[in-house]
Amino acid sequence: MEQSKNNYKIEASSFDLHQYLKRINFEGEIKLSLEGIKKLMQSQIFNVPFENIDVQAGKVISLIGDDIVNQIVHKNRGGYCYQINGIFSLMLQEIGVPHYYIAVRPLVNPGQNAKTHLAIIATIENEEYLIDLGFGGNSIREPLKLNEIETEIMQDSETFTLVKTEEDEYLLQLKIGKEWSNLYSFDLNPQRWIDFKPANHYNYSHPDSFFTQNLIVVLQNPLGKKILFKNSIKSVTNGITEIISFEDNQLDTILETEFNLKV
Repeated sequence: MEQSKNNYKIEASSFDLHQYLKRINFEGEIKLSLEGIKKLMQSQIFNVPFENIDVQAGKVISLIGDDIVNQIVHKNRGGYCYQINGIFSLMLQEIGVPHYYIAVRPLVNPGQNAKTHLAIIATIENEEYLIDLGFGGNSIREPLKLNEIETEIMQDSETFTLVKTEEDEYLLQLKIGKEWSNLYSFDLNPQRWIDFKPANHYNYSHPDSFFTQNLIVVLQNPLGKKILFKNSIKSVTNGITEIISFEDNQLDTILETEFNLKV
């Protein structure tokens, strides 16, 4: 049964663990402990940006595993949730960490929202954890234990919590000031990689999609993160925020200097 479940995941014959580790500037020994997976996760989010540059350019976003490897590892690019979490899934498969995908309902924007986001549930040290490197500027920064319900969880300068809803779903929240802001909800029904093809098509092509309407690039770092949104950069360092605006003709330079992106 486990073998058939593996067939549900992203596949890429071109994925090479050593090339991936070099891309994310990972040093040391891979460990399958919670701290080991946290180190891998943070190495990726500190070096592989969340970005929708190709969406803004009107390109088709491929879910083919080899295309994602080529984009992130060989072209030194990033991507949005499917690419970012997809390549992390390839790494988890390679090192033998059991995991599956879930369909997630974003709640950041008002109104009705479909389950268009992909996240990962992984078993680490016999416990289930939420892993998500691809929720833009609000991504968690380390695995989040599912059974820690209604517990304030500090991840560097940010505080998250998981609560259970009346529909028996999980709700991920972020503390902003003294208030809790809803990020997304999910259940634990496993999804196949191919199940995200319609959501991906919506995200890169539909005029109502957040990603077709807005340019966004996010790169996290040990002290915070940088978020490019439209024509401004928000830098968050130890919880302190600074916002700088820029002109259109400065975009390529900013992508290269601030996010290590050449497009």
